[in-house]
Formats: sequence, C-alpha cells, structure tokens
Amino acid sequence: MTFPLWAVLPGGIDDPATPSGGNRYDRTVLGLLPDVHELAVNGSWPVPDESARRALVAALSGIPDNATVLVDGLVGCGVPEILEPHAHRLRFAVLVHLPLSDETGLDPAVATSLRARERKTLHLASAVIATSDAAAARVREMHDLPHVAVAAPGVSPAPVAVPDPSGRRLLCVASVSPRKGQDLLVGALENDLTGLDWECVFAGALTRPVPHADPRLRFVGPLGGDALEAAYAGSDLFVLPSRAETYGMVVTEALARGVPVLATDVGGVPEALGTAPDGTVPGMLIPPDDQAALATALRAWLTDPALRERLRAAARARRETLPTWDETARRLSTAVREGDPQ
Repeated sequence: MTFPLWAVLPGGIDDPATPSGGNRYDRTVLGLLPDVHELAVNGSWPVPDESARRALVAALSGIPDNATVLVDGLVGCGVPEILEPHAHRLRFAVLVHLPLSDETGLDPAVATSLRARERKTLHLASAVIATSDAAAARVREMHDLPHVAVAAPGVSPAPVAVPDPSGRRLLCVASVSPRKGQDLLVGALENDLTGLDWECVFAGALTRPVPHADPRLRFVGPLGGDALEAAYAGSDLFVLPSRAETYGMVVTEALARGVPVLATDVGGVPEALGTAPDGTVPGMLIPPDDQAALATALRAWLTDPALRERLRAAARARRETLPTWDETARRLSTAVREGDPQ
C-alpha cells in the first residue's frame, strides 16, 4: 500500500475537555504518517443516533474507490451495516483500542449485542490492529481472527520528576469512570490509610462523581499541556486502579518522568509497566477490584523508604527503554500495508 490514507475518527478528538488515551494515540500517530486525510465523525459512539449514522455514511461515500481506510474501532465496530456496503471498494483497517463489550458496567444484553456487531466489522477488515499484545490476543480469540497486529503506544521524552523523600504525592490520570477504578483508590485512602501522610490528585474528565470527604483528595478535572506536565512533575507515585485497561498510556507517561507506578494487573498494563534492563519492575501490580490489596501496596510505599528508593531506581532505568511514537507509527503503517490484498 502507498499513501494517501483515509482515517475515520470520532468527533471531538482534539477537545481538551474530553481527553482520552485513544484520542491521544490517534492524534499522535496520524501526525507522524504522510498524506493522511482525516474524517472526524461527530456522534455518540459506539451506539450512534441517526444523525451520526448519516454523517458516517456520508464520510465513507466520499472516499474514492480502492482507498485504504483506517477506522477507529469506537466509530466502526458498532455499525457493521454501515461499513459493509463499502467493503467491496474500500480496504478497511480497524484500530481496536478496547473491545466494545469489555467496557465496565455494561448490561449483559448490550455487551452481547456489541460483541456480535464488532465481530462482523472486524471480519470485514483487511487488517485489525490492537494496541497491546494482551488486547490483540483478546480480540483474536473473541472474534476468531487469524491475525491481529500490534502497534503499542509510544511515549514522548520528558524530564525526570524530582521526588519528595516521603513519597506522599500520589497522582491518578484517567477519566473518572467505573472502568478506571477511582472509587477503589478513594476508599483505600479514606478508610484504610488513616494516620499516614499523603495527598492524591485525580486528573481526568469527571464523567461521574466519586463521593469523598478528605480534602487531600483533589479532583482537578482534565489537564493538558503545562498543567499536566506539572502534575506529573509534582508526583511521587502514579496510581492506576483500573478494572480493565487495554494498555495504559499514562503508565509509560509516568515512567518517562522516572515516577514509579502502582497499577492493577489487567490487560496490557504489565506490558506498559515492563521491566528495567536488570529485570526489576518499576512499580507494583495488584489484582483488579481489590481495595485491600491496593491499600496494602499504598501502605508499603508510604512507610518503607527502601522500597521507594528501589522502585524509583527501577523507574529511572525503565525510562531509558520506553518505546517511541515513531516506532508506533512504523508498526501501524506496516500492519495496514500487510493487510492489503497483494
């Protein structure tokens, strides 16, 4: 395949009020590929209203025959009936950030319907790409696909954060939702760590309230640019208590600053966390949906100076081995090209 490449993306991809890892991935990678025609389709995806459906139909209809079209899975995986009439004339490559049915809190009937629709979409595609090895295996097995390529997120270089010796400054960067598990972190801090010195900043869109009373819990909404840089620079431990996570770009963003990570052992998070060259892990992994385990790990971090120093050293070493966005773009381009008919 040679470019140009058409890319069908969710509307609002650049809206600072609704940042997401998927949007950041799309924006960064597409910015590194040559001659990309972006088609942002507004709507409530993956279950669109009639207006959004018409907009997607119009977008696809305007793409010339024999073009290669990279479709963000949030837009395309729920509407196979819209993609199918174009499958004979367009080469679809679908980028799956998270299987639709894996979203936390879905009604079982809704999850079953989304899974079936996603399966139809992916079987229309000439290439399917996921953003971690774990996600690729999940998509491949769920939908009986012969191959799912992987283009894991990169990370931009960043200066090393200067730690507070006490390790008291905790940071969680994620939209506030059941999948991200902020309720578990609030519960552990308020109920299980009495008498310890800490503060925790939650940076992310407030899609739902999380009850809390302690003033040391600070929900600051979505951050970007210098404000997000300052949040990372002013943190000692990054905490991601997700119940499900395809990769966890914020994990590598913390490691890029030498900040250790406490996260749940789900999806691609262990891949993102990785190891330092000597095999040491730059953080701690705990079971998902386990507030007691989260509290135990936080207590260990806050009370054990030797542990903090070991994890900081591992994070600084892991920082030197993190993947780059240029490599992500190369892998995505290769995956799309190899999916084309020969």
